[in-house]
Amino acid sequence: MRADAQRNRELIVVAALEVFTECGSEASMDRVARAAGLSVGALYRHFPDRQALLEHIAADALTDLLEFGRAAAAARDSTRWEVLLRLVAHCMTLPLAMVKSLAGATGHNAGLEALIDATDTLFEDVAREAQREGSMRADVAPHAAIGVLNVAVCRPGARFDDPLVTVVLDGLKAPVGA
Repeated sequence: MRADAQRNRELIVVAALEVFTECGSEASMDRVARAAGLSVGALYRHFPDRQALLEHIAADALTDLLEFGRAAAAARDSTRWEVLLRLVAHCMTLPLAMVKSLAGATGHNAGLEALIDATDTLFEDVAREAQREGSMRADVAPHAAIGVLNVAVCRPGARFDDPLVTVVLDGLKAPVGA
């Protein structure tokens, strides 16, 4: 891809994230193009429709999370609970509410579904290891714990220190002295 085309694509993605965060994923493609400082034609040359743009953003976010998560999980200088907390904190930097809303509508996108599955598996593995080391409650199955975390983390306005995330994490942490 030519350098100017790559720059335009990046401008579109950044602008789309801002517009979709502000207005929701149904915001007009015209608005995205204007925010990127490009013509609508330039936007459609890169992304044939809104779904393609949303799926690209989702795939980028999940790839970022997966890469971060794999690196965090590979580090053995922390407890697995600390790794899980790092993963949750990193989630807050990504547009996961949009990814979650898109996930139900993309059964036809095998690549995106594979990223979702890989990310869920990574989180479940870290949760399982945290249970083995005794830092996470053992009475909640890893897939159930990740399901609850998804509810807390993959919603508009989620922050690491907001009450819902705090309560969920406190509820998943192993009791002191257990």
